[in-house]
Amino acid sequence: MLVRAPTRIYRTWTVDSRRWDAYRPRAGDVVIATYPKCGTTWMQRIVGLLLFLDPAPRPVMDLAPWIDRRFGEPLEATMALIEAQTHRRFVKSHLPADGLPIHAEVRYIHVARDGRDASLSYHHHLAGLAPRVLERFDAVGAGDPTIGRPFPPPLADPAAHFHRWLTEGSIEGEDDGLPFLSFFAFARSWWAVRHLPNVLLVHYAELKADLAGEMRRIAGFLGIEVPETQWPALVEAAGFEAMRRDGDTLMGGMAQVFSGGAASFFHQGRNGRWRGVYRDEDLALYDAKVTRSLEPAAARWLADGTPERG
Repeated sequence: MLVRAPTRIYRTWTVDSRRWDAYRPRAGDVVIATYPKCGTTWMQRIVGLLLFLDPAPRPVMDLAPWIDRRFGEPLEATMALIEAQTHRRFVKSHLPADGLPIHAEVRYIHVARDGRDASLSYHHHLAGLAPRVLERFDAVGAGDPTIGRPFPPPLADPAAHFHRWLTEGSIEGEDDGLPFLSFFAFARSWWAVRHLPNVLLVHYAELKADLAGEMRRIAGFLGIEVPETQWPALVEAAGFEAMRRDGDTLMGGMAQVFSGGAASFFHQGRNGRWRGVYRDEDLALYDAKVTRSLEPAAARWLADGTPERG
């Protein structure tokens, strides 16, 4: 049952929310929705571990397809893959809550991260993209009249990237997030639906601080009972070092998107690396945008995962 239809269409070089028109929900489906570099693949791995109750590495990009991705295989191929799955399905999205259909029978997990960490990780991500991927983005921009320009090339300096990310938008009505969507509007959209019974908010910092505890919370939300004897192996398999070790298998063909392969994608996974990198005036601008864009409880939660979800 559709609880809430999308209220906005999002089209960038990498995502097109209209692709979700082809989605047909199945009871028990799980949608993992995050801003880029906020723990998307980590949550895909965690959910896969909980669904299969098996620590063996699996190609999460194939198991949990990215529906709104507008480069790569055609939409028909993505939906055929999803429809053919016989296990409990889980998919990925990089859309705000107001760009997704919210179905009562579907579970939604949103993972958030401090924007300063997300931006620095995003800079590394963009800098590592293979040239042919950037060419695909250019083609998308040229072919979409709502974009009408090439993909903004990655900036060499992470501080310059952070400034641009804070001060330029990709779509009408947004003034930050380039070359993606507004980080602050994205966070606000998911905070606004946090009270829905089928929406779970998870924070990157909480996963780092207590992976085992957060995995138990996620399992409870999904209605999955995990035998106690299996928890240690599942938690170990969800750790950063294990994911980096198994990166080639987890990423599958998507590893070829990056010049350095899976090792480039699973870079460091640490928080706070932005200290000493960004300019003071940009850090002040970030704080001001958080204060202006989010209510105090949401701002506190976004910063460090303080469990004050209202």
